[in-house]
Amino acid sequence: MPMGKMKKFSDLVGTFLEWFTIFLMVLLTVIVIVAVIARLMGESFSWYDEVAAIMLAWITYYGSALAALKRRHIGFDTVLLALPVKARLGALLLAEAIVLLFFVLMAKAGFEVLAILQGSYLVSLTWVPVQFTQSVVPIGACLFILCQLLSLPDYWSNTARGISLEHAEIEEEVDAEMQKAAQAMKESH
Repeated sequence: MPMGKMKKFSDLVGTFLEWFTIFLMVLLTVIVIVAVIARLMGESFSWYDEVAAIMLAWITYYGSALAALKRRHIGFDTVLLALPVKARLGALLLAEAIVLLFFVLMAKAGFEVLAILQGSYLVSLTWVPVQFTQSVVPIGACLFILCQLLSLPDYWSNTARGISLEHAEIEEEVDAEMQKAAQAMKESH
């Protein structure tokens, strides 16, 4: 896939994941608020705990795929960048292979679990299939793999050049704060 098309596709996946994760977070917030108000009024929803836990899991899986796309997971750039270039790139490939293997196995196990859960329904919402709620495991794993692969070329390039994503983000924030402080100093004089 040409880099231009890959970038557009990556942006499209990122936009989808951002909006879907935001939608899930807003929906969970509304459910929690409604459940609290209902409880204060002496009513309690039988489905609240089960649905809230499922939604939190969905937010986690879709959010982690988004973090993989943006390379915002915890990493060790400082250690990686301390290595000579060939060792650095070898370590990067090894780490990527391990992460991808983990998520391939997770997706495989997730699909196997979905087959086992066929015919099962939630306890509190007996019309909702457990397969639907647990589909987030293989779907999330596949999305993580996709996002990891989409973000790999830029990560490879930056790592080869000795650029740390962690440090670049910190430096951007420091620069922004320095500019704000300089602007505030100008305005006060």
